[in-house]
Amino acid sequence: MATVLKTVDSVRDDVSPEEWAIRVDLAAAYRLVAHYGWDDLIFTHLSARVPGPEHHFLINPYNLMFEEITASSLVKIDVEGRPVMPTPYLTNPAGFTIHSALHMAREDAAAVMHLHTPAGQAVSAQAEGLMPLTQTAMLIRDEIAYHEFEGVALDLDERERLVADMGTKDAMILRNHGTLAVGRNVGQCFIKLYFLERACEAQIMALSGGVANLYHPNQGAPEKTAEQGKGGLAMVADRLAWPALLRKMDRLDPSYRN
Repeated sequence: MATVLKTVDSVRDDVSPEEWAIRVDLAAAYRLVAHYGWDDLIFTHLSARVPGPEHHFLINPYNLMFEEITASSLVKIDVEGRPVMPTPYLTNPAGFTIHSALHMAREDAAAVMHLHTPAGQAVSAQAEGLMPLTQTAMLIRDEIAYHEFEGVALDLDERERLVADMGTKDAMILRNHGTLAVGRNVGQCFIKLYFLERACEAQIMALSGGVANLYHPNQGAPEKTAEQGKGGLAMVADRLAWPALLRKMDRLDPSYRN
């Protein structure tokens, strides 16, 4: 028997205009992840910090599909993972472990996104990790950190090791697990994750033809491309790509703004 989706009243009048804008962006990011086929049923998380001294952040309701998430249904929680506003929804301890670690340790990590795509998992299981095989990979490769797999992320002690491995990088390959990105806002984070995911997809496709058939870039080209990517992706996200993606979502289904 089909279940009825719980709905929540709009919280727009209950939060600051700054928080509402972040809610809309984060809800759009969830819908875009579903649109691109990067979701994993109800699993994985995208989160964003709420402005203010309380150190609250927004995360998805654990029992909703990504295409169901709206600005009002996002759950606002504290650094202990406890909801700080009334909500009929659940949250996930594993998502709290990974995301809270980076939000608390990195002032610039206003948004944190983590995926389990097949391509991302496949690259995370390869000894060399992400290889400089495509322009996309070269643009993001210097921003990538690696973290060893320790089982499902339920152990709060893992937060310290995750933060240490991340350092000042803006993207991460979680070994045998998936991909992750952080950003100064939702748009920048999403674009970094998009480049990482596309690079992983291209690598798996390139390797399907056999290692002997790979064509490697000329010496110095990966380093030059990495330098071009620094700062460039943030500018592209803020001024070009993220506004365009919001228009795309408005055409597809504007209900994310509710």
